[in-house]
Amino acid sequence: MELTVYLAGQIHDNWREQVEEIAKQKNLPLTFVAPQTNHERSDHIGEAILGEQPGKVYKDDAASDINNLRTQVLMQKSDVVIALFGEQYKQWNTAMDASAAITMNKPTIIVRPTSLIHPLKELSNKANVTVETVEQALDVLAYIYE
Repeated sequence: MELTVYLAGQIHDNWREQVEEIAKQKNLPLTFVAPQTNHERSDHIGEAILGEQPGKVYKDDAASDINNLRTQVLMQKSDVVIALFGEQYKQWNTAMDASAAITMNKPTIIVRPTSLIHPLKELSNKANVTVETVEQALDVLAYIYE
């Protein structure tokens, strides 16, 4: 049985590649999907499809509509969501994606450092599992196959 895992979280480093590598090392039958990780593509997709917008607010709104549609489709087709909260970047998109996954009743694993226990306490309480590292998140998924 292969699971599809939606990797929610910031797009400014290579954490998703690390997750994929660890999954490969553990020989886990997982397929990964994610938000658009090309920041330029994500920011400009509205104008790329709909044409030039009359201002920054409209440009952001058009891009958000298309990015949210993409996220919704991929998340709905996923079997589980891993939402990574790091310390370096603001985590608004991660919080939105984790909340959406929980609302969709998707099994959700939150990865967060101990420094974010308090600010994420309600979200962690709603998730199925909260861990501190991506390795632990993959160990949770590995347990499904035992």
